[in-house]
Amino acid sequence: MSLAYVFPGQGSQYSGMGKELYDRFETAKKLFAQADEILDFSLSNIMFNGSDEELKATHVTQPAIFLHSYIAYRCLADQKPDMVAGHSLGEYTALVACGALQFEDALRLVACRADAMQECCLQQESTMAAVMKFDAQKIEEICASVTDEIVVAANYNSPQQVVISGSIAGIEKATEQLKAAGARLIIPLNVGGAFHSPLMESARQKLASAIAKTEFGVPFCPLYQNVNALPTTDPDIIRENLVAQLTSPVLWTQSIVKMVENGASAFVECGPGNTLQGLIKRIDSTVQTRTISEKIESNN
Repeated sequence: MSLAYVFPGQGSQYSGMGKELYDRFETAKKLFAQADEILDFSLSNIMFNGSDEELKATHVTQPAIFLHSYIAYRCLADQKPDMVAGHSLGEYTALVACGALQFEDALRLVACRADAMQECCLQQESTMAAVMKFDAQKIEEICASVTDEIVVAANYNSPQQVVISGSIAGIEKATEQLKAAGARLIIPLNVGGAFHSPLMESARQKLASAIAKTEFGVPFCPLYQNVNALPTTDPDIIRENLVAQLTSPVLWTQSIVKMVENGASAFVECGPGNTLQGLIKRIDSTVQTRTISEKIESNN
């Protein structure tokens, strides 16, 4: 039996996140203080006391989820994973968990990534929408048929959910065509921009520069990366895929399928919420899933 640890991305934040870990573990206190110093603002205060609106800002959300997820892993994981993966931002937490990145370096990259993505969002109005229970190939074809605007399939979250990403007009045109083709439920997402689309190109370039200056090591277990759903322990490949991730789709469904094919029979979600647990159950109902936060709840 192989154990996989998975780490969530943007959208799983909530007011008060991490406070329970801070109160219970000395390691958590040290990591929160270290993060505040590296970022040069009190991320911990926003996480513990900030409003939902404050937490929604990309430059806060991404480091907050990364920090919460890594601290949960450090404080609550009772065995090493045999393989790891992270959804979008969560890939950075996975990299620290498997030893490919140092905590400090990963946090700096996450902060750089968040700022660069926020700048992209300000440059052009763009958005995302979740298409529910509709054929992925048909979604791709319809997005490709919108030639005068940018719209792409961006997140393959489960067989029942594909997220599209692009300009406001691109999303509107694709939505009209998807509905005409029989898609019954399309949910606009409350996000600041078109993540994992070509509209993130300037952010990709800035992040590439930061990644090139960062030292990566060989992870102690395979990392399944978003851009190709394949395992790797090669630092050079990890770098390339991290850069490509910003403008490429998140192949989450494909990653989980490949992990199961390669022996994963139990998945532990490390971070705020249980979004990935729900997605994994929809991808493969035969595997065991749990959230690491259950260990806190069971002791209360």
